Amino acid sequence: MSAQYGRWSFDGADATPSEQMRALLSKYGPDGEGLYCDRGIAVVFRAFSTSEESALEHQPLISPSGAVITWDGRLDNREELVSALDGFASRAESDAAIVGAAYDRWKAGCFGRLVGDWAVSIWNPDERSLLLARDFVGAKHLYYSMERNTVRWSTTLDLLATERDLTLDEEYIAGWISSYPRSHLTPYTEVHAVPPACFLRFTPEGHLLKKYWEFDGTKRIRYRSDGEYEEHFLALFEQSVRRRIRSNTPVLAELSGGMDSTAIVSMVDRVTAHSSGTPRLDTVSYYDDNEPNWDERPFFGKVEERRGRAGLHVNVGASPLEETKDDDMMFWPGSRRRPSKMVEWMSCHGHRVLLSGIGGDEVLGGVPTPIPELEDLFARGRFAALAHRLKVWALVQRKPWIYLFHDAVTGFLPPMLRLVPEYKRPASWLHPAFARRHRVAFGNLDPRWTILGALPSFQENLSALDRLQRQLAATELCAEHPYEKRYPFLDRDLLEFLYAIPREQLVRPGERRSLMRRALRGIVPDEILNRKRKAYVTRSPLAAIAREREQLMAARSGLIVGSLGIANSEAFFSALEEARQGKQVPLVPLLRALSLEQWLRGLKAHGHLEGFSVSIAPSVAVLSKATLRSSTHSSELVIADTQGA
Repeated sequence: MSAQYGRWSFDGADATPSEQMRALLSKYGPDGEGLYCDRGIAVVFRAFSTSEESALEHQPLISPSGAVITWDGRLDNREELVSALDGFASRAESDAAIVGAAYDRWKAGCFGRLVGDWAVSIWNPDERSLLLARDFVGAKHLYYSMERNTVRWSTTLDLLATERDLTLDEEYIAGWISSYPRSHLTPYTEVHAVPPACFLRFTPEGHLLKKYWEFDGTKRIRYRSDGEYEEHFLALFEQSVRRRIRSNTPVLAELSGGMDSTAIVSMVDRVTAHSSGTPRLDTVSYYDDNEPNWDERPFFGKVEERRGRAGLHVNVGASPLEETKDDDMMFWPGSRRRPSKMVEWMSCHGHRVLLSGIGGDEVLGGVPTPIPELEDLFARGRFAALAHRLKVWALVQRKPWIYLFHDAVTGFLPPMLRLVPEYKRPASWLHPAFARRHRVAFGNLDPRWTILGALPSFQENLSALDRLQRQLAATELCAEHPYEKRYPFLDRDLLEFLYAIPREQLVRPGERRSLMRRALRGIVPDEILNRKRKAYVTRSPLAAIAREREQLMAARSGLIVGSLGIANSEAFFSALEEARQGKQVPLVPLLRALSLEQWLRGLKAHGHLEGFSVSIAPSVAVLSKATLRSSTHSSELVIADTQGA
């Protein structure tokens, strides 16, 4: 998780970064600094070593052609690239050096060849152009901002959000309340994220955004037997895990007691048992004694018993809405207020890599729905097979087949002809104008599947990937103890395989995660493979809502999300009261709005919302040094410096 910051002034003005900028960046890269300066451009690199090769590299790196490469990432297909470069790179070189050679050979065409988690900036002094690019899933962050004739970029948001007036992005706020914002957005309209699987090319004449790689919807993998699918999956999953335990320090893995995290830990143990020089794997697990329906200790305890090593156990019974420390400045809603026990433990034990099971549910059939399979049969006109599968699934799910058929064909209908389920409608406490402007973010318009072209199941896979990209985009970096978060289920080669095999390999009637269970038999403990779906109702969100409600009631007239026209204050407090009484209320939007309110109050406490007042015009609030405005509507919430008004 190396960090970088750069500035390019097109007119050649001095771009040397301030000491404050270099100090901010140093928190994310404790292993040394590199600096490149030329006429009008400067790039700062702070090293964070996670492999033997990265410990020896010096960045920014200047390639043989003179390109200045600043690389934050892990290159998984080193051997393949070195072979393709035909002597222009060696296996002993660092990832950054191999990327530099790839750029010299293929220019921007190199990005589609880079497999791994990465973010890169490339300055070409001959062409006077700047390239910014990220990996296909967005596991690494890379932000940029434009100011007149200057572009700035950084792997951390705070460097681009300091020392300037900012406008809070209303579209981001809507996405945050509903689920996660689109992956190219940040909370500020002046700062953007490079979209996953894309690169940006800047020149003094303008900039161009281009997608460099995408999944092939026409690719099909068909085998004669289940065993061949299982063997292929196992090989790719093992390869993915091997790639992500490439580390020169101990590796930590989240172990929840569910199938995804257990599969990762079990596969790491399998790999390290037959390989020398692999890092030690430790685990971190969570529990909450206040939750009567949640006791994961018997399950992650079984894995620990099998490994012969206990991990860190963290009690997460505390409220998820903690108070912000006075000296904290949070640049994201939902930011962590103080170092977690896990981060403190990682710091003490030297961990720099954390393995996460995110993505397993989405890509391996965690939700046992037949709809994608039925949609594929309908789109290809295989009506006899469709009728048979409808009967089979109707018996398993104990619901009339006509309901399943309705759900299967609904995805092909125009949005205006669909009935929007209650749970997908905007929360009743949202301001109507705000909800209308962002009806897509609030779930009113689901994607429409096409009959021609890629299979509907493939289209659904891309939709699920988009949701994962949004989730990763909203994950902030940890400044207290930097670490890399790696996702074995989001490996590009693994996903290409899973997107190309028949849907019925992943989910079968009565067999959730069919392929995964079959392939990992004997590797993952039977108690985990055969456990029922890990789903339960927790009390902690309701307890957190009750606590926050009492605090907000004391300042009821000063609800910031109400003053900004995001929520109707009276309706919002009514929803909080209903949730406190145990009535059925959508909890995710409520919790997100509470964290948003807490974040805005933090901005106000740090002087970014000083002089807060509400103008006479509806839905318009005048604040100091910040603005909330809509990027999709002509009206906007204007923020000006009230001292200058």
